[in-house]
Amino acid sequence: MRPSPVISAIGTGVLAFGLAFSVAPGASAAAAPAEPTPDGEAATMLEALERDLGLTPLGAEELLDAQETAFEVESEAVQAAGDAYGGSLFDPESQKLTVLVTDTGAVDAVEATGAETTLVSYGAEGLAEVVDDLNAAGAPEGVLGWYPDVGGDTVVIQVAEGASADGLIESAGVEASAVEVEETDQTPRLFADIVGGEAYYMGGGRCSVGFAVTDASGADGFVTAGHCGTVGTSAESSDGSGSGVFEESVFPGNDGAFVAATSNWNATNRVEGSSSTVSGSTQAPIGSAICRSGSTTGWHCGTIEARGQTVSYPQGTVQDLTRTDVCAEPGDSGGSFISGSQAQGVTSGGSGNCSSGGTTYYQEVGPLLSSWGLSLVTG
Repeated sequence: MRPSPVISAIGTGVLAFGLAFSVAPGASAAAAPAEPTPDGEAATMLEALERDLGLTPLGAEELLDAQETAFEVESEAVQAAGDAYGGSLFDPESQKLTVLVTDTGAVDAVEATGAETTLVSYGAEGLAEVVDDLNAAGAPEGVLGWYPDVGGDTVVIQVAEGASADGLIESAGVEASAVEVEETDQTPRLFADIVGGEAYYMGGGRCSVGFAVTDASGADGFVTAGHCGTVGTSAESSDGSGSGVFEESVFPGNDGAFVAATSNWNATNRVEGSSSTVSGSTQAPIGSAICRSGSTTGWHCGTIEARGQTVSYPQGTVQDLTRTDVCAEPGDSGGSFISGSQAQGVTSGGSGNCSSGGTTYYQEVGPLLSSWGLSLVTG
């Protein structure tokens, strides 16, 4: 029988990843604060929201409250929209939720829930079909990835400078009107040193715990990046007292792993430096403010820009990542992404830095939990 496990009291459950992806020119970075706080001095999520989104302490709390309300409204709006649902967008400035619909007949029912509406042609489902066709065709040389921009009702294809996406569009058989091509001067890469909210070690490397989870038998563990270790790889807590082993691992395609704790790791529902505990994993609408905790740069915040990002890099292609304008640096990989008290995912990588801004991607936590029969620790 496996010993009763536990996880480090750090960033609790979900994934930890260590990929770095390219940023397309023009990608937005988190807004500068009115009174900048030096990197590393944002010890909590609220402090990071104030610094990175230019909010007052009261403004940060009001934003989180507004997002919690938006989560509830969205749930009702999705049901009201039915088959016409095309996605949701939250605006941190106006603090309003907009639900995209593909049929004018759904407008009244959706707006009755308190959400605003916008009519679109493709919607999230239609754009997902375009992404699936592109995924099936595969990325030719020079094409770095693609993602659905539900706000723009198009799929953005990122290519290296001077490269073309014409061959990909033709081979995938997608309509040219459904895609937009953007050039970037950066290419996907792996972080050399991956550390998240709190570090753990495997062999000569280190990664980070995402969120604490329990498996189907009720035993503790945590999710992390698949490229951090293959099945059977041993893991050790940062202070050397806790141990575990990789029981599940997948990379590329996705980048996830489940590490079962074998001794002296205490599972909690906290994230390093967070003033709140993890209470669930309700998915935040696109546009929502989101924060990341990492061991190199601490807490940084921004907004969710897109879901369903496909990234092609030398080690392989990873699908279904979420794109944000939160900054990160080598060593932040694996850190927890959280919106309010709701776990969203774990840092997969990005480009740029926390001095000039950047783009960072994370793997959604929900599919990881369901794939391996895991439960997020929330108490």
